[in-house]
Amino acid sequence: MKALLCAQIGLLAIVSLARLSLAASVDPALLKAKQEAESKGFVFINNPNEIVAKAKQEGKLRVLTGMEAPTLKASAAAFKKKYPFIELQIQETTGTDGDERQILEIKSGAKDWDVHRLAVDRYSDYIPYLFKIDILGMAQQGVLQIPPLLIDPEHRNALAFYNRFVVAAYNKNLIAASQVPKTWEDLLKPEFKGRKFAADIRPKDLAGLVPAWGLEKTLNFARRVAEQEPIWLRGGARPLTSIIAGELPMMIGLNNTSIKRAQSKDPLGVLRYAIFEPVPLRFGEVEAIQSTAPNRHAALLWFEWMASAEAQKIADEQEPFASSVFVRGGAVEQELKGKKLSMVGWEHHENVNAWEAKIVQAYGFPKVEVKR
Repeated sequence: MKALLCAQIGLLAIVSLARLSLAASVDPALLKAKQEAESKGFVFINNPNEIVAKAKQEGKLRVLTGMEAPTLKASAAAFKKKYPFIELQIQETTGTDGDERQILEIKSGAKDWDVHRLAVDRYSDYIPYLFKIDILGMAQQGVLQIPPLLIDPEHRNALAFYNRFVVAAYNKNLIAASQVPKTWEDLLKPEFKGRKFAADIRPKDLAGLVPAWGLEKTLNFARRVAEQEPIWLRGGARPLTSIIAGELPMMIGLNNTSIKRAQSKDPLGVLRYAIFEPVPLRFGEVEAIQSTAPNRHAALLWFEWMASAEAQKIADEQEPFASSVFVRGGAVEQELKGKKLSMVGWEHHENVNAWEAKIVQAYGFPKVEVKR
């Protein structure tokens, strides 16, 4: 008995020394970050090896994404190659109907998907139903290899992997290089009055100026744009075709991805674009883990991979030009380097619709009168 007791005491001493050694080897900043996160109700994993090991145990991942089909296909293949132990199911969802259905399913407690694409204009609807894990803290401490600027700084568990910015597209044969506007204010010059350029009746481009300019300056600019008597259109696909065909000289507020795609199909190479500063910039492909998700660790590997140079390159090639401005070396980061940005950030998501409504009002479109 005495020998057994001594052996047990010795074993406890060894375990205690091991624990002390482990504690001493852990970065104090990492321990502090973990303690702070857990005190606020967040899960915080401080060992990347633990994430991989538990992802292997899960063995599955189900992702609902807003990626376009070519990007989705290429991304799925690359992720499976990197993590062959994860059975990936990935599906595209788009449109307001898809967003509404998705929100209702999440609220009902459905467990069909681990990772959800979040509609930015309904962002707050998702928050109570997301897995409360401190992805931001884990990224800041190097547990996850994700640029922290991709992550919502308030809620800390949602990420935006792409960015979209707007440009002005024009036909180089209709507008000489010396006449192309260099700034937003250049559009107000006399030579651009009287149907000399087109504008979208949904002013997402001008709404994107509010973070940099403020609402009042933006509304005043919108009034002056309307005074230029532009050609009012909706959407970008048909106007781009008209620009290439020489039927339309220029249009403002088009997505950079749409321009790049159209340029690849422009046989004469007449389609050009100009970037005005501040550049309206918004998030694309916002994702988070559902609170009921069974494959949470596999989801973290997905997030880390989506932020990687490999995934960002796929987005630039397939969408195209859809990477994040916060990922160094991506096409968007290179295109906008050194330019002043007007970032529609996490705190602005649910203000955008109201901004657009006020800008439409500033445009002064006639209202339908109901006669009684």
